Amino acid sequence: MSKTRLAAIDFGTSKIVTLVAENSSNTRCDIIGIGIAPYAGYVPEGWNEPEKLDEAITASVRDAEKQLRGTGITEISAGVPAAFTKVYASDATITLKGTEPRVTPADVNNAIATAENKIKEQLPMGVILHSSPAWFRVDGERKTLEPVGKKGRELTVLISVVIADKFFVDEVTSRLTNLNLTVANFYSSAVGEAMLVLPPEERDRTAVLVDIGYLTTDVMIAEGDAVIYLKTIEIGGGNISADLAMGLNIRMEEAEDKIKRQYIYGIDTGDTYEVGGAGGTPVQTFTREQVSEVLIPRVDEIAEEIQKAIAESGINLNKGSSIYLTGGGLSFNRGGRDYLAGKLGRPVREPAKHTTSLNSHSYTSSLGLMDLIIDQLEVDKQRSASGGKLKQFFTGLFRG
Repeated sequence: MSKTRLAAIDFGTSKIVTLVAENSSNTRCDIIGIGIAPYAGYVPEGWNEPEKLDEAITASVRDAEKQLRGTGITEISAGVPAAFTKVYASDATITLKGTEPRVTPADVNNAIATAENKIKEQLPMGVILHSSPAWFRVDGERKTLEPVGKKGRELTVLISVVIADKFFVDEVTSRLTNLNLTVANFYSSAVGEAMLVLPPEERDRTAVLVDIGYLTTDVMIAEGDAVIYLKTIEIGGGNISADLAMGLNIRMEEAEDKIKRQYIYGIDTGDTYEVGGAGGTPVQTFTREQVSEVLIPRVDEIAEEIQKAIAESGINLNKGSSIYLTGGGLSFNRGGRDYLAGKLGRPVREPAKHTTSLNSHSYTSSLGLMDLIIDQLEVDKQRSASGGKLKQFFTGLFRG
């Protein structure tokens, strides 16, 4: 039984995660190495502490290598964070030829190319990561990902093109190369996360994924097999901690560990929060009311920005459209999802756990990245087996 080993590195806002997985005919994704290194993260303008970035990358990779029984990582795929990613979506309609036309693979290719050309006219400078169809329609009927063979006069497709910031691609390529790592490819971590977390039946109704990280919040809207909208909000869980530290005059670590992570939303438990006491420092006690006065306004601001992003997308969510929450900013707190649901006016769901080794919502981005890489590997294998002509190519996620 042959196995393919894959390595991926994901740049979060507070940690760099390196995953090593094996793919075989028996096991689609077996995680055999995990490396995690904290670092200062980034903002859309660039790295917060660029002088320490190489050290963090090395620590993450070496941590994963320790679990590989003596073998090292020489080639690695890199995830592009949402903050360095843009998504462009456009539809296109073509006329089918013949007296009683049916959709052919050539028609599908033609429709996709027509939509892609429309998008390319407005694309900024950047690197195209993925180009994927969200859905097809024949004569305006029900959306599908398998239009070939259907009768009709017109074929419509909605295409999503994902672009990476050239700065990020060049910067990461240079740094990994200098660390003797070959970059196999770049993928969108946000797209991978959305495809992993949002179930296909939910995406068919249009679904939303909200990832509240440490420094940013990513809002992704997916339909069919594509992310059709993506926005990064420059507020995250770290801002909640910073507000608590400043408002209560305590250390950042105390605000994070003793208050933010322990806070229960929506239930007046009457709890008090104690900080201090280490190294002879006096113990301070804060009431729930004192904490709420500082914490809730920032959480409400995050909810307002999420709601604004969804509205600005111009995408009409269905009554059955779901919102899923990941990231460490709010999902760990008891009552956090319900509180956010009340603010957004729509149920907020918890994603299913995908592994036992990385079952925290803080790692869905990294797992989604690896899942996306394996998807592409399987598509490439099908292309190779069919002599470069992938049957049912429209069911594959990505063509980029």
